[in-house]
Amino acid sequence: MAIHIDSKQRLFHLQTKGASYVFQMIPSGYAAHLYYGKRLRASDLAWLLVTKGRSSFSPSPVPEDRSISLDTLPQELPVYGTSDYRTPLVQMKLENGTTITEFKYDSYRVERGKPALEGLPAVYTEREGEAETLILTMRDSAAGLRIELMYTVLEEYDAIMRSLRIVNESGTNVEVLRALSASVDFPHMDYEWLQLSGAWARERDIVRRPLAYGMQAVESRRGASGHQQNPFAALLSPGTGEDQGEVYGFSLVYSGSFIAQAEVDQYRTTRLSIGINPFDFTWLLAAGEAFQTPETVMVYSAEGIGGMSRTYHKLYRERLARGQFRDKERPVLVNNWEATYFNFNAEKIENIAKTGEELGIELFVLDDGWFGHRDRDDSSLGDWVVDLNKLPDGLEDLVQRVNRLGMQFGLWFEPEMVSPDSDLYRKHPDWCLHVPGRRRTEGRQQLILDYSRQDVRDEIVRMISAVLGSAPITYVKWDMNRNMTEIGSALLPPERQRETAHRYMLGLYEVMERITSAFPHILFESCSGGGGRFDPGMLYYMPQTWTSDNTDAVARLRIQYGTSIVYPISSMGSHVSAVPNHQVQRITPLQTRGHVAMSGNFGYELDLTKFTADEKEAVKQQVALYKEIRGLVQFGLHYRLLSPFEGNETAWMFVTEDQSEAVVFYFRVLSESNAPLSRLKLKGLDPNADYEVLGSDKIYGGDALMYAGISIDAERGDFYSELIRLKKLQH
Repeated sequence: MAIHIDSKQRLFHLQTKGASYVFQMIPSGYAAHLYYGKRLRASDLAWLLVTKGRSSFSPSPVPEDRSISLDTLPQELPVYGTSDYRTPLVQMKLENGTTITEFKYDSYRVERGKPALEGLPAVYTEREGEAETLILTMRDSAAGLRIELMYTVLEEYDAIMRSLRIVNESGTNVEVLRALSASVDFPHMDYEWLQLSGAWARERDIVRRPLAYGMQAVESRRGASGHQQNPFAALLSPGTGEDQGEVYGFSLVYSGSFIAQAEVDQYRTTRLSIGINPFDFTWLLAAGEAFQTPETVMVYSAEGIGGMSRTYHKLYRERLARGQFRDKERPVLVNNWEATYFNFNAEKIENIAKTGEELGIELFVLDDGWFGHRDRDDSSLGDWVVDLNKLPDGLEDLVQRVNRLGMQFGLWFEPEMVSPDSDLYRKHPDWCLHVPGRRRTEGRQQLILDYSRQDVRDEIVRMISAVLGSAPITYVKWDMNRNMTEIGSALLPPERQRETAHRYMLGLYEVMERITSAFPHILFESCSGGGGRFDPGMLYYMPQTWTSDNTDAVARLRIQYGTSIVYPISSMGSHVSAVPNHQVQRITPLQTRGHVAMSGNFGYELDLTKFTADEKEAVKQQVALYKEIRGLVQFGLHYRLLSPFEGNETAWMFVTEDQSEAVVFYFRVLSESNAPLSRLKLKGLDPNADYEVLGSDKIYGGDALMYAGISIDAERGDFYSELIRLKKLQH
C-alpha cells in the first residue's frame, strides 16, 4: 500500500520506494504540509507540524488558535488574499470582481490505478496495482468553488504525480487567473537551485546556484516550452553531486508556456511551485465547468542527481512514452537535410539511400522540401501535397525505390505552421494566430496555424493522414520552427482571447493523438528547431525528439549531458554530420562524431555518397557496432562520469539492469602535452564480479573498475574519443 491514512488525525502519508510525502488536515480545515524526503515508516507523524505565533505582520485567520498564520503555515493549497502573502497555487476572479478565495477540507477518496487527465498527456499505468491515487477535495463555500488535488503514487517507479482540477459550482462565471500544478513548502532555504537553460543550438546547459531571499524562476512566455528554459527545476542539498546528496526534482508534463519558481520568504522557508505560466493567461470557467491543470512529476533522490535522473529515465521511458516503439530498438537512419537542403530529386535521394544500404543503415528520412513549391523556406507550409517538379512520379515511387534497397522510408512535416505564400493561407487567411488590426509577425517566413480551432485541426489531420496513407512510411519527423506572437483567435470571443495559447496546446495534443493513433506503425520524432520543445508532453505522443539542430560533436557533449538530467537516452536523436560542421565550422574526427552520436538514437545527417572508401568502411563498422550495443544504450541504466560543464573531459556509460554488460564512452576535447596519467572511475557494475574488456585480453574486477578506475591512455590530438565494452565473466 502506497497511501496510508490516519483518519483520526486526518493525516495522509504517501510512500514511494524511497520517499515519503506527508500532510495533514488541521482543525481549522487547512491542508498543512508536514514532510517530503527520504522514506519514513508509516507511524504517527503529526508531531512534524510545529506552529508558532508571529508578529502582527503575519496575521492569524483562526481567532481561537493564534499559532496558525497562513503566512507561515506550510500548505498543500496556498491561495491569495486571506493572509498568505507568498506565491499562490491558484487564483480566481469572482463575479463580484474580487480575487479572494479560501479553501477548506471537504473529503477525500483513494482510487487504485491512475485516472487519465482529460485532453492532457500524463504518466499512465499498465496495471491497476501499479499506482494508488489520492483525490483530496477542498471547497470555498462562499465562492461556490471546489478544487480536487490529485496525488498519484507509483511506488516502484519512486515518483509522485500531482495536478489539480478546479470545478465551478457557483452558478456564475469565474475567471481563473492562476492554476499551477504543484506547490511544496520546504522548511528552510539551504538548497541549490538547478535548471536547464540555453538557446537554439545550445540547449539545456546545467545551471546551479544557491537559493536567495525572494523569487528565483525559469519560465517560458513563448507558447512553447522552448530552447531557452526547460519545464523542470530541482532543489539540491548542499554539496550534492552525481552520486550523493538529496535532490527534489519537479518536471512538468506540458509543452506550452510554463513557470517553475522557488520563493524564499522572511523566515527562510522555500516554496517551490510549477505549472502553466499565469503571464497573459486567463480561463473563463462557466457555471458547472472544470479546468484541469497539467501534471507535475516529483522525484526525490537520496543518491544525488544521477539517482534522480535514472528514476525519471525509467518512468518516462516505460510509463510516459507509448506505442509500438516504446520498447523497440530504434533504427539507424540517414537524413538528407544537411546533404541536400532543398535541392534534390528522386535520383539524388535514391543514390544516398543506396549508399546507406551498403553501409548497413536501415531508414532513409526525406526532410524539408518535398511538398508544394518548397524550394526555399518562405513558401508552401500548409500545402501538404507532393511537389511533382522534384518528384515527377510521386512520393509512392520514391518510397518504393528506397524500399527496394531494403530500407525503410521516413518523411519530414511541419504541420503547425503556414506560409503566407501558400494555397492554404490564400484560402484561409484567418486560420493563423493573429489579432485584427495588428501586424502578423513572421518567424522563418511563416505563421502559426490556430490549433484552438476544430476546423483547422480537422483539415491538418486530413492532409497529413492522406500523405501518410499514400505510401509505406514508417517514420515521421514532426518539426515546429517558431514561437507565438500576436496570440489571438478569430473564433474566440474577447473574454476568452487569453485562453488561446493553452487552447492551442490542447488542440495540438488532440491532433497528435489522432494522427499517432491512426498510424501506430510509424515511429514519430518530435522536433522544434532541434530541442526547442524537448519536454515530457511531447514524449507522451512521440517517443523521441531531435535533441538539437547543432550536430557538432563537441557541442553535443554538453547538450546531451544536460538533456540526460531528466530525459531518457531512448528519447534523444543524435546524428553524425559532415565537417566542417554546418553550425560551428569545427572539424572533428569521424570516430568522435560517431561515439557522440552512438550515445543516443544513432544516425547520419550528410551526403553519404561523398565519403571516401576509407570513410565508408569506418561508417560501416560504426553502424555494425551500434547495432550490437543499441539495446544497451537506448534502454540501459545511464551513468554520468565526467561533466563537460566542469572540465576538458566528458564520460558516461550504460549498464544493463542485470549488470552483465556495459559500454563506456570517454571524450577529451583538447589535447595536452605531456599530460598526467588518469583513471576513469566507472559506476553501476557488480563489485563482486569480473569483467572482460571486449576486443582485448584484459580482465578487471568490478570493484576495481569503480573504486580505482580504468586507465585512459588517450592518443595525441584534439577531439579524442574512446569506447570501452565490458562483459561480466560467468564463473
